[in-house]
Amino acid sequence: MEKTSVKSLDKVVVRFSGDSGDGMQLAGNIFTNVSAGLGNSVSTFPDYPADMRAPQGSLSGVSAFQVSVGRGVHTPGDECDVLVAMNPAALKRNVQFLKPGGVIIIDTDTFNADGLSKAQYATDDAIKELGITAQVVEAPITSQTKAALADSGLDNKAMLKCRNIFALGLVCWLFDRPLEGALHLLKNKFAKKPAVFEANAKVIEAGYNFGHNVHASVSTYRVETESIVPGVYTDINGNTATAWGLIMASEKSGRPLFLGSYPITPATDILHELAKRKDLGVKACQMEDEIAGVCSAIGASFAGNLAVTSTSGPGLALKSEGIGLAVMAELPLVVIDVQRGGPSTGLPTKTEQTDLMQALYGRNGESPLAVVAALSPTDCFTMAFEACRIAVEHMTPVILLTDAFIGNGSSAWRVPEAEDYPEIKVKYVPAELHDGWKPYMRDEKTLARYWAIPGTEGLMHRIGGLEKDSVTSAISNDPVNHERMVMIRREKIERIAADIPAQEVHCDENADTLLVGWGGTYGHLYTAAEELCNEGTPVAFAQFKYINPLPANTGDILRRYKKVIVAELNTGMFADYLQAKFPDVNISRINKIQGQPFMVKEIVDKVKEIVK
Repeated sequence: MEKTSVKSLDKVVVRFSGDSGDGMQLAGNIFTNVSAGLGNSVSTFPDYPADMRAPQGSLSGVSAFQVSVGRGVHTPGDECDVLVAMNPAALKRNVQFLKPGGVIIIDTDTFNADGLSKAQYATDDAIKELGITAQVVEAPITSQTKAALADSGLDNKAMLKCRNIFALGLVCWLFDRPLEGALHLLKNKFAKKPAVFEANAKVIEAGYNFGHNVHASVSTYRVETESIVPGVYTDINGNTATAWGLIMASEKSGRPLFLGSYPITPATDILHELAKRKDLGVKACQMEDEIAGVCSAIGASFAGNLAVTSTSGPGLALKSEGIGLAVMAELPLVVIDVQRGGPSTGLPTKTEQTDLMQALYGRNGESPLAVVAALSPTDCFTMAFEACRIAVEHMTPVILLTDAFIGNGSSAWRVPEAEDYPEIKVKYVPAELHDGWKPYMRDEKTLARYWAIPGTEGLMHRIGGLEKDSVTSAISNDPVNHERMVMIRREKIERIAADIPAQEVHCDENADTLLVGWGGTYGHLYTAAEELCNEGTPVAFAQFKYINPLPANTGDILRRYKKVIVAELNTGMFADYLQAKFPDVNISRINKIQGQPFMVKEIVDKVKEIVK
């Protein structure tokens, strides 16, 4: 066979696919970490079913992990350059995501009569039946894995669990990824199981050597790296970044961090991560249900903690009464909603942006609070910190909206220095007000009431869910006072606009068309806007992460453009919200509600259609 050529690429997309038990998420995560360590930008998309464990080899049990690595990466990619298919079902489910001219790696040992039958093929030739014309790398992954571990002493079941690492080794060869980084990650992963590490170390080298020895592909690829700022870098997913952002906020506010939560997909990893951080003074409590989660956090906030509760859409619904109590008591509270497909149980492992209206209005009475959203996995750190800052400095509950795509997805991240983030200024009762202080006395600038930590001498007080007199802070049923307090609570949230950054506009600011998004769709919309400008369809682009209140310059920006197009993963909630705030602005919409993130091509095509 001719010597394999080497091609240089700015970015490349790899999709690992197989059974839910085949370790595709692990293989994908290791490849991502290795690439990030080499200076590549990375963006990932774990795509797995909600079934606990579907029948082996079935179409419903296919799990996938897609990653884009290289230079200028903002999304996991619409289509993949390389598809790894560990069985016939994985190939059938995922070949639709392969680019023309891409490469498919299959485990030929699984393409037998049994495997083809389970995946509902009509013939014994899967490649021909699916009409595949791409280059297919036929690798006997299962038998090669067993051969590599023949003298390991592992039983057959244990050896089969290493198949994913053989595939990873083959992909590392294909993209010129050195194995040292992968071996380091595997050693950490199996630190308490040295025999398992040794087995996987043998197998990843066997996969790498297989590609090298048989020249498995006509080309290998060198992926370009970014010009990066010196520092400590890691690959981090959104949920972990959220947890770390909360810890940074605790450090900067001087208040101990408390998390009261109940496990729910896809937010549970925040609870898992914070439960590990007792060394940093974090108190993480798994409560008996969602209501107990928010109520424990409210109690912790009253006691002087930086209090947080994490959930997804169904849990946010259950927490709504408790959140209303925090609004009335005017306590700092951060509520994290990692959005998923709904309603009800819906699509637990899939992504949507369908909780926006619930976050803004899903409580009884006039119950205003701040709502913010993270743009990317790494921005989850920044916005978790920012949610805490707003909550503490303005004495209000804050809902932070992330989603399954950015919560489970990951990016390369430079670990920040402590001085990169400001001090969070706690609204303690000023010393000069201790004599004659009442619980609903307020800071004149922000209208935030002061936070009296229980146990502070002279500041014994009572707050709660019943309306209070704006002056005496005693329980009040006076109708005029109630209206006054409603307007004060509303104005307090509106004044936060003076304490957040102005909205930025990217790409071609002088275009006639503005593409608008919010939250975790940032990477896809930004990439689409760049492509549109490069193709001769000039657009400006604005992605919102401060939702309530909106940045103070929002109206000026929207009115500057002849066409405003709002793209979101729901039926048009943010578009409706903006239209209500700015009725003189003509807003067009791009919507998707399929439990999947946007594809860049979808946005590009829809914008061109609307512009024409």
